[in-house]
Amino acid sequence: MPSSTPSADDLRIFTRVARLASFTRAAEQLQLPRATVSTAVLRLENRLGARLLQRTTRRVQLTSDGQEFLDRSERLLADLDELGALFQHRAAQVSGRLRVDMPLGMATGRVMHRLPEFLRSYPSLAVEIHSADRRVDPVAEGFDCVVRVGAIVDESLAARPLGALALLNVVSRAYAETHGTPRTLDDLAAHWLVDYQPNPSDDPAAFEYLDAASGRTVRLPMRHLVTVSNSSAYEAACRAGLGLVQLPAVSALRGIREGALLDVLPAHRPAPMPVHLLFPHRRHLPRRVRAFADWIADVVQDAD
Repeated sequence: MPSSTPSADDLRIFTRVARLASFTRAAEQLQLPRATVSTAVLRLENRLGARLLQRTTRRVQLTSDGQEFLDRSERLLADLDELGALFQHRAAQVSGRLRVDMPLGMATGRVMHRLPEFLRSYPSLAVEIHSADRRVDPVAEGFDCVVRVGAIVDESLAARPLGALALLNVVSRAYAETHGTPRTLDDLAAHWLVDYQPNPSDDPAAFEYLDAASGRTVRLPMRHLVTVSNSSAYEAACRAGLGLVQLPAVSALRGIREGALLDVLPAHRPAPMPVHLLFPHRRHLPRRVRAFADWIADVVQDAD
């Protein structure tokens, strides 16, 4: 009769394969030979006497038993992480590798500037920061957590509010010299906007502002000649005189102090953009994620 007591290592390998739907990608992320990963899953199935994954040449898919086993495995691994660190010093508890995704502008700004202080507090922790303005799938792509700016669109993830980013309407001095500056909302019909489209499903270019009377966001369609997909190109396009943009205040004020950017339509600013840390639903978050969550909340609030 097969043993029903799997090892924690085999559980970790199985959960990564299941979430990525790929033996090859799981092996790459875990830095293990693919044969080791395949053997671990097969060993689990033999011990349990159940088929956990359906394998074809094109895909790997959970069986019904596999889905139930995955849910229980993730809860058990979270409890084991908590138990293993229960009597250790707090800084020593936070170890391993933390994989985080966040917007490019945030990563290259205050986060990278202040990251050394975080690593000094947790010297046993290694951090991977991936930066893309598109919405990644933290489960399928193997992230511990992701920082997202804007509305939450994936309700399958747990969310911790981190704060909000104030936004300013700005144009470059080069743009103002060529096109002038808008002074009223009606003036926008004669101006250009830089279109920011990090995701293919995003709405078309528009000037957004918070209506004081209704408390709602209003979108005014505007002309655009340039579309960009990341925040660095967005600000660069503005500085090149290609149109109006709506930047986080911390970036906009830096450009204004330099004399490169001008604040326009201050009475019609967008609503502040909420910032959240998202992660898979778990009863207990790994300590490395909780430590990062506390630190990044302070970074976001300090940047506002």
